[in-house]
Amino acid sequence: MGYEPFVLPVAQPPADHDLLDAYSEAVIEAAGRASPSVVNVEVKQGQNPRGSGSGFVFTPDGFILTNSHVIHGGTSIRVGFPDGRRFIADCVGEDPATDLAVLRISASGLVPTTFGKSAGLRVGQVVIAIGNPYGFQCTVTSGVVSALGRSLRSQSGRLIDNVIQTDAALNPGNSGGPLITSRGEVVGVNTAIIPSAQGICFAVGIDTATYVAGRLIKDGKIRRGYIGVAGQNVPLNRRIVRGHNLNVDSGIFVVSMEPGSPALRAGVREGDILVGFDGQPVADIDGLHRLLTENRLAVSTALTLVRGTEKVEVEIVPEELRA
Repeated sequence: MGYEPFVLPVAQPPADHDLLDAYSEAVIEAAGRASPSVVNVEVKQGQNPRGSGSGFVFTPDGFILTNSHVIHGGTSIRVGFPDGRRFIADCVGEDPATDLAVLRISASGLVPTTFGKSAGLRVGQVVIAIGNPYGFQCTVTSGVVSALGRSLRSQSGRLIDNVIQTDAALNPGNSGGPLITSRGEVVGVNTAIIPSAQGICFAVGIDTATYVAGRLIKDGKIRRGYIGVAGQNVPLNRRIVRGHNLNVDSGIFVVSMEPGSPALRAGVREGDILVGFDGQPVADIDGLHRLLTENRLAVSTALTLVRGTEKVEVEIVPEELRA
């Protein structure tokens, strides 16, 4: 007795329009979750308008994240919600080194955003930017994560590390708005574009923003170290690198020191090349800035220098950087 072979039905791939509909629904749902939290930020300096940007509520009691460059120098700040409500905002604190600021308003019925984790992002992942370009409330653009771990120089001159690069279109006024995932979770604070390029936009990761916001709420500022050296990055002679078993092939050439600075008191000299701090190699000025953290303030710390052909260590006590 013969049997007909059983043939499994072949699953048909979803049609293009089904995939596009699914993508659209994901963007619509994510934007719908986050949009009620997004605000327009209007800033005045005296009686004159200074500019505008975006921000978003991240606590039910009225704390709002935005960019430092949006509100810096403003004497009065107002925020507006998509439902038409407007409030006067107080600046809790700002950190130009990461281009972040925290505002606070007195209001009820606020809907805070949900934070995700920027550390868990992947290149190619869909992200959505929400903001108020040119004053148009809650404009939504979408794209993908183009790169991770970028560094972006802030207006204060310091590097912002672990910045997210995306091609979700940003325009003036988007600054300070949230970058969200397809689940509606905030993973970044939109901060910058490259005007001469197409689709190269940046957001400060929410992991950085969470830390900075917490410190601004607690202290009103971020404390950073200072040693008072003016220098420039220079390559090191290979023989010196090998002879002293250095872990860097460049360092910071000391051009000058500020009067009364920690470096001057520690015995640093003009012409020294700074190559290490607290046992960590220092290859350039940005590397030194990363090590001058709050926990090194008023703590005697080893500073490693190349002086002529010799390696020298001096003890330095970093002070707090004053605005």
